[in-house]
Amino acid sequence: MPMVTVSISPLQAAGIRDAVDQGGYASSSEVVREALRLWDTARKLGEYRGEVPADESAPSGGRCVADMFADHEAEHRRSA
Repeated sequence: MPMVTVSISPLQAAGIRDAVDQGGYASSSEVVREALRLWDTARKLGEYRGEVPADESAPSGGRCVADMFADHEAEHRRSA
């Protein structure tokens, strides 16, 4: 798998560590991959940065990926 180096804020790093420490993810890489999958899905649906979806029946609202990831995390915790 290709390696990519990114810079994140201390708050983001703490959130990633917390997700792993709580047992929701096996590693920080798993958290980041999940976030990127959500971002890619949002981008394809046109939800990223408030873009209008090509298919008007698709969910929209211009929610940021961080909000979507937080919702996903909450759902993940409820189903665990």
